[in-house]
Amino acid sequence: MRSHEIDYKIIGDDIQIVEIELDPNETVIAEAGVMLYMEQGIEFETKMGDGSRPTQGFLGKLMQAGSRLITGESLFMTHFTNRSYTRSKVAFAAPYPGTVIPVNLAEAQGNQLIVQRDAFLCAALGTNISMHFNRNIGSGLFGGEGFILQKLQGDGLAFIHAGGTVIEKRLNNDTIRVDTGCVVAFETSISFDVQRAGGLRSMVFGGEGLFLATLQGTGRVLIQSMPVSKLVQALAPYGKNSAKEGGSLLGGLLND
Repeated sequence: MRSHEIDYKIIGDDIQIVEIELDPNETVIAEAGVMLYMEQGIEFETKMGDGSRPTQGFLGKLMQAGSRLITGESLFMTHFTNRSYTRSKVAFAAPYPGTVIPVNLAEAQGNQLIVQRDAFLCAALGTNISMHFNRNIGSGLFGGEGFILQKLQGDGLAFIHAGGTVIEKRLNNDTIRVDTGCVVAFETSISFDVQRAGGLRSMVFGGEGLFLATLQGTGRVLIQSMPVSKLVQALAPYGKNSAKEGGSLLGGLLND
């Protein structure tokens, strides 16, 4: 199934959204809960599967939905369709601050892109979203991405999101080493492995973690500067205990 041809606009700088303009009867698929707003004429329906294979039977849809559960995503996807006679817009926002990245899968190696399992935001109808097993056991055990990634396949536009600033690296039979949690996506021509971060002293006292992701080959790699795991870790000291201490301090001042 050929993907629908959709128009879009990225809005914002540090906390971005994507606004998609649909022609009559055009459809965009999205993760559950990421819709920000939609104009009159847009109707949505929750379905099991991405709709890339219209002739797929119930069992096939059930297996696809089950694979999404394994990747940590919702069992269902939401399909937004323009049912009016004029163009209409629908917008999507990521669940945490960061960047929305448009990807034309027709320009990717083999029309495929491997992404971290929570990176997919939305895509034109016709895009196939499936699970991708990392064959390297070291990557699975020690890489921030784990064994299971997502594979996006098609010939249209897909949108992924990442934390902080996104850097695109184009490798030409090269190697790049990256913090394991900072790898957002890479083309299928790139091999992904995890290796020790130097000697014992560097691993223990270097502050860069015990392992680094090693990406090698020819193709594109997308890197994020602030993965949500690092954001959560940075905010942890300001959690419940800090809130209680702050409340106690404020209460004491008011009582005085």
